Amino acid sequence: MSLYKYIRAAWKKPKATLKEINKKRVYSWRREPSTIRINRPTRLDRARSLGYKAKQGFIIVRQRVKRGGRQREKFKAGRRPKHMRRKKIVNKNYQQIAEERTNRKFVNCEVLNSYNVGKDGEYYWYEVILVDTFHPQILSNEKLHNLAFKRGRTYRGLTSAGRKSRGLRK
Repeated sequence: MSLYKYIRAAWKKPKATLKEINKKRVYSWRREPSTIRINRPTRLDRARSLGYKAKQGFIIVRQRVKRGGRQREKFKAGRRPKHMRRKKIVNKNYQQIAEERTNRKFVNCEVLNSYNVGKDGEYYWYEVILVDTFHPQILSNEKLHNLAFKRGRTYRGLTSAGRKSRGLRK
């Protein structure tokens, strides 16, 4: 087995020590800001399989998304029947919401993909792979230089998470 297979196996069936490490990670992530740029991916195997390369022009961002929230906030004033609708219809999954929030912070970059890194009772954490579309190393890459001309992939549902919520995976 290659190195990435061992990493993937450790994430799929964690031993007791890895579970404690993940608890400590989540505990420290809770105190960080909701969007934070990190130096290297937490799950290297997943990032590599989604297109990440360790070179200039690639950015990894950890994004925190609050779990739940599928219902509108409780209204403070106004008891008219029109104001009583609290049901919120959400056609997006949490991963797509995380990608959109990340793309709003890093405007000059384009979302390549994202993956799940953790959750607790209150939050989900996703790591989003961003590509600086006008970086010379990205523009010279044959596979990635098209991203410079396809702006707003996330908002149009063209990432993997967006395609999943639109029912285009099969």
